[in-house]
Amino acid sequence: MSAVRRRTLKTVTGVSGAVSVYSAAVDPGRSTLESSVEIAKAAEANGFDALFAADLLSFGAQGAIGAQEPLIFLSALSAVTSHVGLIATVTSTFHHPYNLARLFGTLDHVSNGRAAWNVVTSSVGEENYGDQDLPSPEERYARATESLEVINALFDSWQPGALTPDGRGGTVLDADLVRPIAHTGEFFTVQGPLNIPPLPQRRPVQFQAGQSAGGIELGARFAEVVFTSLATLEDAVTYAKRIRTRAAELGRPEGLPRIMSSLHTTYGATEAEVRRLVREAEEATDLDAGRIQLEDMFGGGVDLSDLPLDKPIPPERLPDVASVNRRRGRVEIFSELAATGRTLRELIIAAKDTGHWAVAGTPEQIADAVEERWNAGVLDVLSLGGLGELRSRDFLTNGLLPELRRRGIVGSDYLGQTFRENLELPPLPRR
Repeated sequence: MSAVRRRTLKTVTGVSGAVSVYSAAVDPGRSTLESSVEIAKAAEANGFDALFAADLLSFGAQGAIGAQEPLIFLSALSAVTSHVGLIATVTSTFHHPYNLARLFGTLDHVSNGRAAWNVVTSSVGEENYGDQDLPSPEERYARATESLEVINALFDSWQPGALTPDGRGGTVLDADLVRPIAHTGEFFTVQGPLNIPPLPQRRPVQFQAGQSAGGIELGARFAEVVFTSLATLEDAVTYAKRIRTRAAELGRPEGLPRIMSSLHTTYGATEAEVRRLVREAEEATDLDAGRIQLEDMFGGGVDLSDLPLDKPIPPERLPDVASVNRRRGRVEIFSELAATGRTLRELIIAAKDTGHWAVAGTPEQIADAVEERWNAGVLDVLSLGGLGELRSRDFLTNGLLPELRRRGIVGSDYLGQTFRENLELPPLPRR
């Protein structure tokens, strides 16, 4: 009897980074898409499973640190790639679900079944969408829940057989198999059906980012992949058990949602080089800018400017997580770090990784860390940055990825025509 092949670890890399976009914007001879086209082609040539486009809806205190509009950006990249998935980060808080269904449905069509939506509820940007305060986390997640219910119903409003070939190169529409959804809810009234053809994937793959209680509930209910900040293996095990237990209670298939973690690496050819690079990076830290970033990790409502760098933050200076209206999951992460007694300086350095998993080592040592989480069943999708820079691209494509493939952790080829097939996701529920 042959052994059942284990699902391989999937890999993702980011596109549309701010630095390359800004530098291109001041050069009349260049497109702000140029560097991302290079990254996209390199990602596909090296077997990455997906490109990830982040987003930001306001000009932050430290500058606009996001990307150009993800759906338009990834639509352009779909024309220069054939296999790699396209994950767009789009908020449910400031968009209508009918528009979102049309936008993501179109991306799925133009990419031949490679679209994915990273659902976020947004902790910034309300000043640009009307004269209003940012809705509470509870309201944002309630809106996201209803939005996803509507969008999935719209994608499923086309029943099998609604479009069939007529034998002469045309298509026959059976309008009785395209059904209104007749949704009336707290936030939306949508009649439907969706007015674009059925999607290659039926639904784009659904990612979700958010680790607060509301985020875990939303991810357990809808997400096929959750994008997480899990700094330690213990964090990853606890989180995976919690969200998958809740997903099982909701009747989701075993193993859903899959866990995606971003890995921040400091790498070198030898351990001595790694130690030197870590030391140099810590010594080069801009402590004033880092303090502002750390204040943002605590929700933006704290002032740490008068505290000594080499002492812990007094507990009374930390925010009550329940009172924070922005990014509660990140506040929880850094509150827990502060509770361990780390100094303000140590927390500023930790904030450079914004709470994400960080590993320093040789390619083999970093592969060991990846393999540990993969074997523990708490790492299904790995986000790796650096394809836009020659040294880090060399590390990824000639060091880490070959080592992970040698160990049988990362696959060597695409498995199907659609992103859903390449991720080896279970079948969607019946319409």
